[in-house]
Amino acid sequence: MNLFNRIHHICIVVHDLERSVAYYQSLGVGPWFDYPKGGRYLEFDVPNKEASDAMRYKCVDLDNLQIQLCQPGPQDSPQRRFLEQRGEGVYHLGFEVPDRDAAEAEGRALGLDVVARGRREDRSGFCYFDTQDGAGVVLEVRNSPKAADAACAAK
Repeated sequence: MNLFNRIHHICIVVHDLERSVAYYQSLGVGPWFDYPKGGRYLEFDVPNKEASDAMRYKCVDLDNLQIQLCQPGPQDSPQRRFLEQRGEGVYHLGFEVPDRDAAEAEGRALGLDVVARGRREDRSGFCYFDTQDGAGVVLEVRNSPKAADAACAAK
């Protein structure tokens, strides 16, 4: 499996979510929608759950990929540290994979450390690899739940 072959989204960390959305809309990019932070995770390993819960996301589906804007809360998180150290910019690239568990195992076999991961009952979920130093950004593999795919496609 090629882990980083099918781009799904680009995630940009911003200081002010509403200001950033308004700017994109002024350029004709939209409509924006709230990231569907739903679905119970069987596994949810993140550096700071409170910080993860406080993050706000807006998304737009373009013809060829999704853009996600992320405004971290004040709590310590990798996204908050990125914003404070580097300013606004691309935090991660998200790649769609058919099997999140197999993709995580393959990434680990390549020597990639995991920053955060989550898996739902239907085996969908995400895994962020610690690739910022080597790739310049965090690389994520994800497998969307079927219901979320349908909801996002309807937007």
